[in-house]
Amino acid sequence: MKAMIFAAGRGERMRPLTDTCPKPLLKVRGRPLIVWHILNLVRAGITEIVINHAHLGHMIEEALGNGAQFGAHITYSAEGTALETAGGIAKARHLLGDAPFLAIAGDIYCPHFDFKQTIDVLEDNDVWGNPHPADVRDVAWLYLVKNPAHNAAGDFALNSFLIANEGEPRHTFSGIGVYRPSMFDAIESGQPAKLATLLREYAARGQVGGELYRGDWTDVGTVERLEALNAPFTGGIK
Repeated sequence: MKAMIFAAGRGERMRPLTDTCPKPLLKVRGRPLIVWHILNLVRAGITEIVINHAHLGHMIEEALGNGAQFGAHITYSAEGTALETAGGIAKARHLLGDAPFLAIAGDIYCPHFDFKQTIDVLEDNDVWGNPHPADVRDVAWLYLVKNPAHNAAGDFALNSFLIANEGEPRHTFSGIGVYRPSMFDAIESGQPAKLATLLREYAARGQVGGELYRGDWTDVGTVERLEALNAPFTGGIK
């Protein structure tokens, strides 16, 4: 399995920090956010990693290189202007291959997530070995988390591993998911497109599975959240 880390966002709510540093390189507990992901991926045996970038992307390439220092092989998809999540995937399709791949938001902190569990969640066959018809099989598998204060209404409902747009209880999408490349066939390379729109379309068809992740997880979307993560160890941002 290959993995893609989204690192193209401008990080407007993190300014002025992100004026001079791309958000995925901001440090949490002494380590850049994106490096937490890379190390956890390698630990799970996922070493082929694609990273897209736009704002200050050269700094990401300079910091991470080809990934050899982490035991990974990193390739980059430079966007110039950020293409949103689905648009970023469409542009990087030639780097991701034809098999299901893992995609991770570069600005979340989940230090104990075990990426091994993602490797075979999208199954092609049923328990008897018969192929699932393409129009009914899951095209995505999402990891949801308990709703944080800043997203109290949640994003999706979850019922017996089925993701739905409506229903209760509702949970928040963690930014970690596994996807079939065919999901992105209709998106023209180089055009911006949101992943959330696609997910809701396929969820309405009953083709998105998922589960609840109960470990440590933070959407590091504001300076205050970054400070809260670092405060017990550093007393603030250094």
